[in-house]
Amino acid sequence: MLRLTDLRLPLPDGPAHSEAELRAAAAERLHVCAEDISSLRLSRRSLDARKKNAAVLLYSLDVSCADEARVLAHADPGVSLVDERPYRFPVEAPEAQTARPVIVGAGPCGLFAALALAQAGFAPLLLERGQSIEDRARVVDAFWREGELLPDSNVQFGEGGAGAFSDGKLTTQIKERRGRCRKVLAELVAHGAPEEILWRNRPHVGTDRLRGVVAGIRASILRLGGQVRFGARVEGVLEHEGRATGVVLAGGEEIAAAGVILAVGHSARDTFAMLHERGLRLEQKPFAIGCRIEHPQALVDKAQLRDLAGHPAVGPADYKLAHQAGNGRSVYTFCMCPGGQVIAAASEAGGVVTNGMSLHARDGVNANSALLVGVGPQDLGGAHPLAGVDFQRQWERLAFELGGRSFRAPAQTVGNFLAARAAKRLGAVAPSYAPGVVPQDLRRCLPDYVCAAMVEGIQVFDRKLRGFADPDALLTGVETRSSSPLRILRGADMQSVSLPGLFPAGEGAGYAGGIVSSAVDGLRVAEAVALTLCGLPVGDLEAGGPTESGAGA
Repeated sequence: MLRLTDLRLPLPDGPAHSEAELRAAAAERLHVCAEDISSLRLSRRSLDARKKNAAVLLYSLDVSCADEARVLAHADPGVSLVDERPYRFPVEAPEAQTARPVIVGAGPCGLFAALALAQAGFAPLLLERGQSIEDRARVVDAFWREGELLPDSNVQFGEGGAGAFSDGKLTTQIKERRGRCRKVLAELVAHGAPEEILWRNRPHVGTDRLRGVVAGIRASILRLGGQVRFGARVEGVLEHEGRATGVVLAGGEEIAAAGVILAVGHSARDTFAMLHERGLRLEQKPFAIGCRIEHPQALVDKAQLRDLAGHPAVGPADYKLAHQAGNGRSVYTFCMCPGGQVIAAASEAGGVVTNGMSLHARDGVNANSALLVGVGPQDLGGAHPLAGVDFQRQWERLAFELGGRSFRAPAQTVGNFLAARAAKRLGAVAPSYAPGVVPQDLRRCLPDYVCAAMVEGIQVFDRKLRGFADPDALLTGVETRSSSPLRILRGADMQSVSLPGLFPAGEGAGYAGGIVSSAVDGLRVAEAVALTLCGLPVGDLEAGGPTESGAGA
């Protein structure tokens, strides 16, 4: 099979080029007849709109044809043999397996760890403190309407993890050479995600579609011999002769385990505290805080796409902006949701947390994005491993007070924020946040240095995306959970450096950021568990580049 890259076609009249058009373009590129192409697969599609009035769609196609060696010998440099390494789990479960591995947390990391272990015959037990995705969705919808929070089942906790309510964006910056990223996307498609995620440049599933995908993965785990338990909050780790041997649930039930994968997510503050009390090595890590910023989607489309705004082959525009502020802080947009809404994402009483999501259609009136400023150990007032958690709580509680102590969020127009002006009215951009917003001065629930960087960033971003500093654009606070504020230290064998047999994994442990990187880390750690149970060396499973930072990516 040959891969053709940088195949440029003018925009079609409709949403996409037909297979016949792609086949004809590929045949011309390869100097063969269209009838000589026996198969054609779309590998990647993106928009190149850098030249005004000359926008094209860029394609990568995988093509099979007769006498590929001859064709390749005469082809241009943009044609090569396909070199895809299919994902392979390293071992199968031994027939004499006596104890099952336990996974704590059913977010992307835990789900994919459980799925991979189940597919290899290890019959894992997946424990989730929250509810199934079906029950959880009803509880979250009720919270958004009425402001009644369940501490163990909410936007942060429950089957699917925080990613289940964050649009299902699948962009990733990790460089992974063992086929794990492709494995994640292929499994998502096999369980109900749209096939386009395999080839879109910035793929997403959509919160509405993602719920069915999560339920489908659970069904596969059960069918393959795994077990899933909801309402199973882990409060302790069993230990024997310096090794983790199981977990203790709320209520006292003890569960033995042949390896414990800890995939609890970035908001499992009680778990972090329990691990610290047991003496496990945790360390502070950088993270970010800020607000959500909302604009009309039409403004973003016009600024980014100009005359292409509304074209059926283009879809709603997005953006990604970053700046190094004069006070030394990084300020950037993150988790941009075209046609989406700002959501209430609290997991504790007395705190307001925001996030963003889109449905698959991305057809809402507003666009929103996190507008974040980097913070780090130097801002936390001490070296305690949980100082970042206390820092997050401080600003979440101030936002809760400003919102009227009912999970309504403080909000301010960009114009008033830039002018440092408190005002009791909002502008033309209608807030999408439920349970509702209260006009307030956001400087009262964010550090001064964060506000200064945000002010500078908004003005700089307006020069890159005209209208970003529109006075009626809306800021809603606070966003504090873009990534974990700590890391649970693990070694090259993926086990805790303090407690062998415990495998910290995913976003909460500080080794991923976003759905794909979390799922990939779940696969990586599942491989380590399986190899360990079979008495085999783990080797270098970390290979694949640096981890990402930030949730819902």
